[in-house]
Amino acid sequence: MSERVFIVGAGQVGKGLFRAFRAAGVDVLGLHSRRPTALATSSGHLPATIAEANAVIVAVRDDQLDDALAEVVDATTASGRRRVASGAVIVHTSGGAEPELLSRLGDMQLSGGTFHPLIPFANPERAPELLRKGWIGIDGDDPARATSRRLAGHLGARTLDIPAGMKPIYHAAAVISSNFPVVLEAVASRLMTDVGIPERSAEQAVHSLIEAAISNTAGARAEDVLTGPVVRGDADIVHRHLQALRHDPDARALYRRLSFAALEIAARRGVDPDKLAEIQRLLLLR
Repeated sequence: MSERVFIVGAGQVGKGLFRAFRAAGVDVLGLHSRRPTALATSSGHLPATIAEANAVIVAVRDDQLDDALAEVVDATTASGRRRVASGAVIVHTSGGAEPELLSRLGDMQLSGGTFHPLIPFANPERAPELLRKGWIGIDGDDPARATSRRLAGHLGARTLDIPAGMKPIYHAAAVISSNFPVVLEAVASRLMTDVGIPERSAEQAVHSLIEAAISNTAGARAEDVLTGPVVRGDADIVHRHLQALRHDPDARALYRRLSFAALEIAARRGVDPDKLAEIQRLLLLR
C-alpha cells in the first residue's frame, strides 16, 4: 500500500517523524502547526491536503491531545464534508495518554491507535538514524495496528504491542530507560566536578562509562552484566561510598535507592546472602 502520511504537531516529535519518513521515501503530505514554525508546511486551520492521507499522525503534547484529535476528526470543508477521508487511520504519539475519542472512531468510519516511538527526540535531525534501529509501541484497532506496523517498517523500526490497560506501566518503563540514564550522567558528572575534576573531562569520562555499560547489555540480559560493589558483595566499598556522600543528601539518596535495586539482582545472581545482608544493613542506616 502506498502510504500518504499527514503529521499534526510540529514540535520535536513531529519534526523528527517528518524528517524520518521523508528520508525513508514515504509520501508525507504535510506537517501542520498551530503557528508558523520551521519545517511546518501549514499552520492555523487544517489544510485540504489532509483529506488525501491514509494515515494521520497526531504528535502533540499530552495536554493538547484531546483538542488536537477533536480538531482532526471534526474538521470539515467549506461544503460541510469531513476533511479526513473515511477509512483513514488516526494515530497519536503519546506513550501515556489514552484519549477517549479514539474508542469512537469506528462509528465515524475511521481507525485509531497509538504510534509511540521509543527514542529520545531531543534532536529531531537524529530521528531517521535512531528510528532505523529503534522500537515503536503500538495499540488500537486492527487497521490502526496494521498501519502502524507498515509505517514502522518503512522507518526501519520494530514494533511492540502495548497490552490493554497496561499503558501507564509501559510508559513508566519508557521514561526510566530514556530519561534516567541522562539524570544519572548529570549527577555523576557533578560529583566528579565537585571534587576538582575539570567539568569537560568529568562529562566525557562519565558518558564513556555509561555508554560502555549500556553496550554490555547488547545481546545479554542486563542482570547478567551488572558490575560493581553490590553484586560483588563488597560491603566495605558501599560503606565508604555512603560515608563520602553524606555531604550530598540527594546523591546519597539516589545511590541508596539504586543499590537496593542492585541487591535484588545480586540475590538472583546467587551472591552470598550474608554479604548482601550486611550491605542492606548499611543502606538502611540514615
